[in-house]
Amino acid sequence: MGMAAFAGRARAELRATGERTRPRSLGTPEVLTAQEAQIARLAAERLSNREIAGQLFISARTVEYHLHKVFRKLGVTSRVELARTFPDHKQIPAWRD
Repeated sequence: MGMAAFAGRARAELRATGERTRPRSLGTPEVLTAQEAQIARLAAERLSNREIAGQLFISARTVEYHLHKVFRKLGVTSRVELARTFPDHKQIPAWRD
């Protein structure tokens, strides 16, 4: 598909910023992205997809997409389980600078 060129460019850009990529392996834990963590925190606060979308200026469908990934990564199947995963959700930062 010609994606090797894009991957090489992404590696070069990361290297230029001082960041390093970590190869994924079977033992690598799944970590939430900043966007996923922010959406998970808002969902744990019992906001609807539409309310989350409004706060983050994204579509409700994008919220649904990220929540699906969060559920898979955390091994939960409902918002109730998600809220239990983040009992102190108000202390979780939305993103880190």
